[in-house]
Amino acid sequence: MTQFVRRFAFWFLAPLFALVLIPLELSAANRDRIEAFLTTTGFDVALESIALSSRSAPQMLGIDPEGFGSDWARLADEVFEVGAMHETAVSILEQTLSDEALTHAVDFYASDLGQRLVEAENASHMLEDDEAKQLEGQMIISDLIKDGSERVESFKRMNNAIDSTGTAVRALQEIQVRFLLAASASGVIELQLDADELRALMKRNEAGMRQSLQLSSLAGAAYTYQDFSDADVVTYVEALEQPLMQEVYELLNAIQYEIMAMRFEVLAARMAELHPAQDI
Repeated sequence: MTQFVRRFAFWFLAPLFALVLIPLELSAANRDRIEAFLTTTGFDVALESIALSSRSAPQMLGIDPEGFGSDWARLADEVFEVGAMHETAVSILEQTLSDEALTHAVDFYASDLGQRLVEAENASHMLEDDEAKQLEGQMIISDLIKDGSERVESFKRMNNAIDSTGTAVRALQEIQVRFLLAASASGVIELQLDADELRALMKRNEAGMRQSLQLSSLAGAAYTYQDFSDADVVTYVEALEQPLMQEVYELLNAIQYEIMAMRFEVLAARMAELHPAQDI
């Protein structure tokens, strides 16, 4: 699927877990379809890319990860273990993703254009140098604006379709709050604000964060889809704007954000186990 790092608020998951479990024999059959769905749409790679975000976690706390030496890489790999995140996603999707929405998404992403999009998105997700991607994407956007290209508007529509309810900023804020509170509780940092004060502070900075997120999303889209024609981009945008695709994205975004929030909480708690690396 397309860039998931700016999407749906995870708190909508609460009622999802309360759904009645489906029978075991039906669950097994659905699981095969869910696994195929994840591969076809590229969401399996999007989940895997969450682990890359863990590398910047210490900087969020004002800590240099290099100071932990190899312990940091080991801990991050343990907390963001891809198999565990994948299993969480599959378990939720088995209970929540409708057959109609699943079929609709697979039909599009299994097409020639859909598979080319997934290939480009997977490569973009797993690119470790996000700063370089952003810089190149910004240059592409700048050139498109100079040329008067309508592609920029298409990218704006794309990002709006992906986050149709406009809750990505609040989701990211809540992930940060949960991470900071967990780090404070474990003694990794000393936090001067309580949860309500922290949320109020982020609320005051929400407009700036929203603008930064929009610009980052545009640059990310420009980079990822640079080899696609204008017609391909418009076709993709129109597909993303369909109600069933909106249903799929709302659910997948919610799942990804909840996994991020849970994993970052665990990471913050376990950072107390780490010790600064010693020079030999």
